[in-house]
Amino acid sequence: MKSTVRTQLSVMMFLEFFIWGGWFVTLGTFLNTNLNLTGSQAGNVFSTQSWGAIIAPFIIGLIADRFFNAEKILGVLHIAGAGLMYMMYNATDYSNFYPYVLGYMILYMPTLALVNSVSFNQMKDPEKDFSSIRVWGTIGWIAAGLLISFAFKWDAKEAVSQGMLKNTFLLSGGAAALLGVMSFTLPKTPPVKATGEKVSMREILGLDALKLLKDKNFAVFFLASVFICIPLAFYYQNTNLFLSNIGVSNPTGKMTIGQISEVLFLLALPIFFTKFGFKKTILVGMLAWALRYVLFAFGNGGELSFMLLIGIALHGICYDFFFVSGQIYTNSKAGERYKSAAQGLITLATYGIGMLIGFKIAGIITDHYKNADGTFDYKMIWLIPAAIAAVVAVIFFALFRDEKKNLKAV
Repeated sequence: MKSTVRTQLSVMMFLEFFIWGGWFVTLGTFLNTNLNLTGSQAGNVFSTQSWGAIIAPFIIGLIADRFFNAEKILGVLHIAGAGLMYMMYNATDYSNFYPYVLGYMILYMPTLALVNSVSFNQMKDPEKDFSSIRVWGTIGWIAAGLLISFAFKWDAKEAVSQGMLKNTFLLSGGAAALLGVMSFTLPKTPPVKATGEKVSMREILGLDALKLLKDKNFAVFFLASVFICIPLAFYYQNTNLFLSNIGVSNPTGKMTIGQISEVLFLLALPIFFTKFGFKKTILVGMLAWALRYVLFAFGNGGELSFMLLIGIALHGICYDFFFVSGQIYTNSKAGERYKSAAQGLITLATYGIGMLIGFKIAGIITDHYKNADGTFDYKMIWLIPAAIAAVVAVIFFALFRDEKKNLKAV
């Protein structure tokens, strides 16, 4: 891969996840403190991510694999998303905010598959090259969190009470506009199928990627992806609010410890593939979710106790060993014809169906364990998803069979 192409892809990944990390991490605190939403209402807002992910495979299958270059679609989606971010910045209540965040997520979630598609299209050996490109997305997420906490201090207690967290929408919107314009300069990623060929509606909608589910191992992986994202939803919805409520200063910046860990484990991922294989690597990722929630449940000691620190730092294993491994596994199973649609399918399983169920459950659980004085019983809020993650890991281990040929790793 040429150094100029590598740089372009790295900047693309940086901005893609800077945008997401720039507003989504603090969203729970913003909704609870500034918009005064209930747990169920907050769950509905977070669920817009899932609705976007559910729609994403159809957008990808309809246009990215069939009609238009992926990098051009990426540019259009991000430019439109920047406008919706500005509308979210100006919204003052649930009824105004919800339609804009729903529209934004419908536009943003397909871009997660598109950046993967653009990247894989430039790689001769994705198992070797992808990690070093994808790591820049994590660095982008870290940069957003550090800016919010330590440069702008928007998540400080006084700033939150003054409504400063809404500035995160301007920050992310500006980055979205930048990536939108830049996308038109990215390496060309043409549609896989020529537009002149006759295609069925099934093919247009990307439903042919469902053929992958005929493979028993892939079907087990797909279902595990759905169910492991139920506990994941608790992390996105509650962690920033949890740290703020128990008195941790600069919670957004300190949560980037998880992304720093993610960088380290992402670079180490090929080693784990080689030594332990896909099954054990992904199993460790699922068990790490259960462990981190147990640490959160019993580590409520105010200013970042040792248990909380370990729980946050486990994010690298939680995310990389399951999600990045899953993206590489999916790419290896899909073949050239349906790479974009297959990435959309796994986005459907994880950020779509699984987290849609998860956000609904998290909202109900959060409301149920909210005390009369506005505080929360966080022990139960964390132990419930810990139990779910442990059960999913055990079932996955029992049903997934080691494949004769492991993914190529270096």
